Amino acid sequence: MNRLLLLVLACGLSVPALGGSFEPDPSKLHLMSANALVLDADAQRPIYTKAADEVTPIASLTKLMTAMVVLDGGQPDDEVISIGTEDFDYLKGSRSRLRMGTLLPRREMIRLALMSSENRAASALARHYPGGTPAFVVAMNAKARSLEMTHTHYADPTGLSAENVSTANDLARLVQAAAQYPRIREFSTTPAHFVELQPGGQWLGFNNSNALVKKQSWDIQLQKTGYIREAGRCLVMLATISGRPFVIVLLDSNGKYTRLGDAERVKHWLETGEALAPTPAAGLRRYHGSFAPRQKPVVRISFSTHPSRGGVYAVKYAQPKKSTKSAPKRRV
Repeated sequence: MNRLLLLVLACGLSVPALGGSFEPDPSKLHLMSANALVLDADAQRPIYTKAADEVTPIASLTKLMTAMVVLDGGQPDDEVISIGTEDFDYLKGSRSRLRMGTLLPRREMIRLALMSSENRAASALARHYPGGTPAFVVAMNAKARSLEMTHTHYADPTGLSAENVSTANDLARLVQAAAQYPRIREFSTTPAHFVELQPGGQWLGFNNSNALVKKQSWDIQLQKTGYIREAGRCLVMLATISGRPFVIVLLDSNGKYTRLGDAERVKHWLETGEALAPTPAAGLRRYHGSFAPRQKPVVRISFSTHPSRGGVYAVKYAQPKKSTKSAPKRRV
């Protein structure tokens, strides 16, 4: 009987679980994202950090702040707003399924901006804000300051500008603030959605940009993805793992699927205390032949207020210098 009891206890102790005194060992977690943070949301304690105070472009993670400012504005959800030429992406040339003249209620624009990362929807929301896009961006930066996101700056509502910058620590604040809005939680985790475009009555389907929301193994309360070349692949989530809420921030991931792989590694680490090994080849998918790896941009923030912008912090963004050496010839 005693042997059986010892065997049961040994089996129970061999599989770590969150809660009690169990704390996963950060040295066992190996992520391919350049910047990362795992925050125990209940204890408000980071249990894993990787360059979490480094300022970096954040791409469409911006849209969480966009949604908060829109909802704080209190404009009618059912007010129909339009897509105009001002909402086209002349900076990156990104595509959109929302054509010029498309009419949708404000709530659907918010949903598409969050779940499908629709840039034209985010731009239209800002343009229809009192005072237009300039006033909207000022409100975004004011909201960031109120949340004590001291290393964050916004230059546009879509995230297409590389001058939208933040840190993993600041983004953890953003995620927790956004989670206080029921609509942001709902819209950001909608797996798929159909909207009726006006005029014309055409029905169009949109999918979530984060494939993890469709996996039954995940319990995600809020999420947002992002990508521009300068930012790499980014992902933030508030997820319940082993019965506890965690904020996961993954920035500047190499490769299309690396951020998802990193998220799975974090989940496995939190559940078992062990980590799935990263796939070395995943970081090489972005580069082919003799092309050099992407050099990370240099971002500098001046924390003295900019008088001509009503207190918005000034950002200096510099591309790395191109090498003057010619690329080696590729063997065939």
